[in-house]
Amino acid sequence: MTTIKCTWAAGADQALGLPEYATTGAAGADLRANLPEGPVRIAPMARALVSTGLHMEIPQGFEVQIRPRSGLALKQGIMLPNSPGTIDSDYRGVVGVIVLNAGTEPFEVTHGMRIAQMVVAPAPQVAFEIAETLDSTDRASGGFGSTGET
Repeated sequence: MTTIKCTWAAGADQALGLPEYATTGAAGADLRANLPEGPVRIAPMARALVSTGLHMEIPQGFEVQIRPRSGLALKQGIMLPNSPGTIDSDYRGVVGVIVLNAGTEPFEVTHGMRIAQMVVAPAPQVAFEIAETLDSTDRASGGFGSTGET
């Protein structure tokens, strides 16, 4: 099993605990808003950076993808505009989540609220090279929607 080491940011509420999987089959671990100084209010169509209070040491060859929570998206229109966001293995700053309120009412992110989920994924680095030709495929250079109508 891969391990991600975590430390707390100065002033973070450590009682919230580390990210955790809600069920045994969950692909994403829940991230909580760490806002000991009070909630963050997001107006409709506005965005805010919400702190998790965590620093992470992600093993080389992996990334952490930050993804939205479907319940917040459906019920309140809360989205992550750069989804999935990537946290690289060499980043050591505080993990923040960019939250967009696409709903019609102001939304309040409260301390301890599950605001996103993180998925740990392999992220190999590869070599790039110029080639005279590329192998052909059935799709070829077909762009958006080229594999069918629906």
